[in-house]
Amino acid sequence: MGRLPQVGVGKRRLARDVGDLAAWRFYRNSLKSLLRRLGRDPRWEVCFAITPDRAVSRVAGISDQVTVIPQGGGDLGQRMGRMLRRVPHGPVVIVGSDIPAIEPKHLEQAFRMLGRKSWVFGPAADGGYWLVGAARRPCLRMPLPFEDVRWSSPETLRDTLSGLRGAAFGLLEQLDDVDSGADLARSQRQFSPPL
Repeated sequence: MGRLPQVGVGKRRLARDVGDLAAWRFYRNSLKSLLRRLGRDPRWEVCFAITPDRAVSRVAGISDQVTVIPQGGGDLGQRMGRMLRRVPHGPVVIVGSDIPAIEPKHLEQAFRMLGRKSWVFGPAADGGYWLVGAARRPCLRMPLPFEDVRWSSPETLRDTLSGLRGAAFGLLEQLDDVDSGADLARSQRQFSPPL
């Protein structure tokens, strides 16, 4: 799930620290890199759920292996719930588009975990999560855990786990998103090639 990269739109906390152009450049490059890394793997089908919905026809430079669909309206939980219900039966994993460390191995681990658990989450240091996955077995009619979640807060993961109502879940390793200038500097140090 992600947003159409546009200067002055999205990544507002980051833009306050580094400026609109640098925030846009980071997000655009991060999104392209993510879709390239994950879209080439034949073990899964990659679908890019974009907002705003009208941006579906404006996305350029995405590989043939990636399908672009609209997210629809509502809060983040409503949009993720729509994605979980929209795709064909079987396990599904949703990842954020501003987490530079996501690699195919993380999706592989998530899908493997969904063979034993109903849900899987990738926690983030800020209290949210960078990945949510659901087994979606045809016989399992589980409620979605996205009601009463305080989005973009230190309680986001905790609130979501409370909404599972006892369903079995697993946790992946913690990865970080980039929301501030300090996050961006840390990410650049981590992923820049040595001199």
